[in-house]
Amino acid sequence: MALTEGKKAYLKTLSDKNGVISALAIDQRGALKKMIGKYQDKPAEGQQIVDFKVIISEELTPYASAILLDPEYGLPAAKVRAENSGLLLAYEKTGYDATEVGRLPDCLAEWSAKRLKEAGADACKFLLYYDPDESEEINKQKHVFIERVGDECVAEDLPFFLEIVTYDANDADSSTKAYAEKKPHKVLEAMKEFAKPRYNIDVLKMEVPVNMKFVEGYADGETAYTKAEAAKYFKEQSEITDLPFIFLSAGVSAELFQETLKFAKEAGSTFNGVLCGRATWANGVEPFITKGEKAAREWMQTEGKKNIQELDAVLQKTATPIPGLK
Repeated sequence: MALTEGKKAYLKTLSDKNGVISALAIDQRGALKKMIGKYQDKPAEGQQIVDFKVIISEELTPYASAILLDPEYGLPAAKVRAENSGLLLAYEKTGYDATEVGRLPDCLAEWSAKRLKEAGADACKFLLYYDPDESEEINKQKHVFIERVGDECVAEDLPFFLEIVTYDANDADSSTKAYAEKKPHKVLEAMKEFAKPRYNIDVLKMEVPVNMKFVEGYADGETAYTKAEAAKYFKEQSEITDLPFIFLSAGVSAELFQETLKFAKEAGSTFNGVLCGRATWANGVEPFITKGEKAAREWMQTEGKKNIQELDAVLQKTATPIPGLK
């Protein structure tokens, strides 16, 4: 891994003492607005989003190696994080324009890698929606876009975390068995593309290569893969690149995410940690909206803390330290 000394120092800040990334993600904006809106009869307010992020940062960063936030609503939360917790800041606009073809990426208009660094970021994170089977015209735009972000991060000597969320351009429903059967190909091909040196990515934030809800032994109903087939995909993912890669939780339950990490380890995956969001804190939204800040803090101090500590215990047994950081 050809890391500069500056980037290596930042990655140490984002990792635990063993060189594993056990980071908490609360950079959600559009998704969090929807979650809040479920529990009240009006749209989510900006201050509610800010306040919820502050609560999570204060209560849960003592148990995380880093926190991922957005500069739109998350800077107050960044200021109250635990001293031992590094900071990633998101650079992308939330969501995508559903009226346009291709889920094209865009940066926050008032930010740059330089400004994220000046705001205290130890890394720049960018989320990209990607279908390796979409048209060459669409994907070329995405390749060029990520090259630009990578070059910005090189100029600032700031680690670049690329989060890839795959999809099928011809079928928006990713929850079906039909998509589960396509998912390994989508995830692995996307990883192969963005592992190329031209993008200057330091850490890949990846989906697991299967939908665990369709894996034999984990599925409630129909299956898309046997355990052996699923294990093969996890192993294949690890063999694509020497770049560090971490898993995102994709909104599954805390229990299923922990079981997924155990399965990944048994399959031979050499993943280097997690950036885990909703699996840790999602169930804290309801008490925050319906009962207030005190109830939300109590939930974080009990259930939220339990989720993150149990996840960390699993990580210590399953994740591979990033070489040279321990």
